Amino acid sequence: MAHIIVVGNEKGGSGKSTTSMHVATALVRMGHRVGTLDLDLRQQSLGRYIENRRAFCENEGHDLAIPAYMNLPDIPPEQVPQGVNINDHRLSLAVQELRQDNDFVLIDCPGSHTRLSQLAHSLADTLITPLNDSFVDFDLLARTRPKDGAILGPSVYSEMVWAARQTRAEAGLKPIDWIVTRNRLGSQQMHNKRKVGEALGKLSRRIGFRVAPGFSERVIFRELFPRGLTLLDLRDIGGDRLNLSNIAARQEVRDLIKTLALPGVTVRF
Repeated sequence: MAHIIVVGNEKGGSGKSTTSMHVATALVRMGHRVGTLDLDLRQQSLGRYIENRRAFCENEGHDLAIPAYMNLPDIPPEQVPQGVNINDHRLSLAVQELRQDNDFVLIDCPGSHTRLSQLAHSLADTLITPLNDSFVDFDLLARTRPKDGAILGPSVYSEMVWAARQTRAEAGLKPIDWIVTRNRLGSQQMHNKRKVGEALGKLSRRIGFRVAPGFSERVIFRELFPRGLTLLDLRDIGGDRLNLSNIAARQEVRDLIKTLALPGVTVRF
């Protein structure tokens, strides 16, 4: 069965869709079959990203690696089993279909708490939680004491992940490998960066996640989306020179894929 990767966080703007697209595309470039779902049914940033990529390849004549994308199927209410939520059923059918033809299924969750997101977390073999490098985002993981920053206990998102872990344990499934990535790391604000890093290190040992290198704050990420490109494509399309910043950003993608330690994946880019 395909390995399920879920990219989730209950806060918008943390880089979930950018992370999803780079992970999915990197896997396809390395020869793996990847199917994707976007559970943000309103904005669908990942779906738009892949749509832009297909259009760019068609218009510019490029043959780039493109992950498969699937919308949740439309199901008449009368075809939903009695007592089953219709959106739960739609997600289950979509995952079941994608798992048959792919090595990995990547699910991009919305930046809010939804029933679909909660169900997706319980399906995750690997959970990636992109986090802006600030205590505003850290507050989703843990409550802290304002006076000295001491960790008081898990917060809303950590509690949802805990519930998903319990659901998997009751079903006899293997534990979720939870990875928190630090995104938008700036070259300045070294004091804040150190304090957030220390707090994540303490919390990771307490509630059970791994901390992975994420993506620094770079203009290039905002420029890639309209063409559906990733940092790994810049050499292939020939129009963008790889400056030092872009080379460093490619290394960040490589480091993230290595840290994920996905089954059967050997990093080759």
